[in-house]
Amino acid sequence: MQERKSSYQQLDYTLLFLLFVLMCISLLAIYSGSSATTESFGIEPTYFIKRQIIWFGVGVILMLAAMSIDYDLFKNFSIPLYSVGMVLLLLVHFFGTSKKGAQRWLEIGPIEFQPSEFVKIFVIIALAHLLYTITKTPREKSFKSDFLVVGKILAVGLPPFAFILIQPDLGTALVIGSVMFSMILMAGVTYRMIGLLATLVISFIAFLVWLHNNYFEIFINIIREHQLSRIYAWLDPMANIGGEGYQLYQAIQGIGAGQLYGSGFTQGAKTHSGTIPELHTDFIFTVIGEEFGFVGATVLIVVYFLLLYRMVIIAFSCNNTFGTYLVAGCIGLFVFQIFQNIGMTVGLMPITGLALPFISYGGSALITSMIAVGIVLNVNIRTKHYMFGEED
Repeated sequence: MQERKSSYQQLDYTLLFLLFVLMCISLLAIYSGSSATTESFGIEPTYFIKRQIIWFGVGVILMLAAMSIDYDLFKNFSIPLYSVGMVLLLLVHFFGTSKKGAQRWLEIGPIEFQPSEFVKIFVIIALAHLLYTITKTPREKSFKSDFLVVGKILAVGLPPFAFILIQPDLGTALVIGSVMFSMILMAGVTYRMIGLLATLVISFIAFLVWLHNNYFEIFINIIREHQLSRIYAWLDPMANIGGEGYQLYQAIQGIGAGQLYGSGFTQGAKTHSGTIPELHTDFIFTVIGEEFGFVGATVLIVVYFLLLYRMVIIAFSCNNTFGTYLVAGCIGLFVFQIFQNIGMTVGLMPITGLALPFISYGGSALITSMIAVGIVLNVNIRTKHYMFGEED
């Protein structure tokens, strides 16, 4: 017997509340973090806040749109959306706008956007549909079967991964890799296959190190010079403090200055000194760490944890495997971005251009995150609950 609930009753209000908390934290951090930029360019202090509110508004509209269509219909659009994504990446490759040595943006009149952000969602839908097709009929548990499943996932995920990597945008490419990995885990492959994949990744990294030490002229064609500089800065910030290590060193100093309770809202010395580039975008966690201290940073991480926990609950309570795969892809999307962004500001990870979800200033990344939340909520409100057992 099925328990009938309206969409409003099944809406995850806890997840929405957590999203609202992140929005509030974002506006506070952007206001403080952008102060040095607004002062140096002579623009009003609320300039970035107003624009972020507009992006939040657009994101909410698109989130509602993602919720309004039965997610089961996404299967019908998976191939067209994936194809559109690949076309957009091709357009970026040949006609994209370059900034800071990277060609990642497309301009349509006054609108400038980053197609790779939306490709993340397209890849999630495509891979979810692929896995749904593979697993809707029982398959034998064997290494050969796992190899075929992994091969199909890589066949879908590697083309956008490669196009994004050559922009170059290593951070977003790794997000695609994280989505692929989460789908591989959800596909139920054996530990032997996962071990083989881990061995291949480690072997490739070891090969790159060997190339760097013995055939640097070949290595530099694989890893771009600015990417290599960031790796050097990550390994030894002090030795590279005059270059790429400067930003990381200043960020660590700012977070360390926050100590337990922080220096107070808009009172951060490093935050308002103008010495940390991209403070209201990629390095916004530094603002939170300095002005709200360890307590404030912990609160943010706990909110993220609860947000992801709610998504995991939604994924496992869904009785439609396609819905489960959709949510799993979104979880993989957020987990890596959160870990990478916070990790790079404290020196655990190399610096990449990844935004902190829902917190960093910016349009394309924020809208993509809001659409992903819309997909998760979509799965939740259309999950049927049964009093006696589940749907076969």
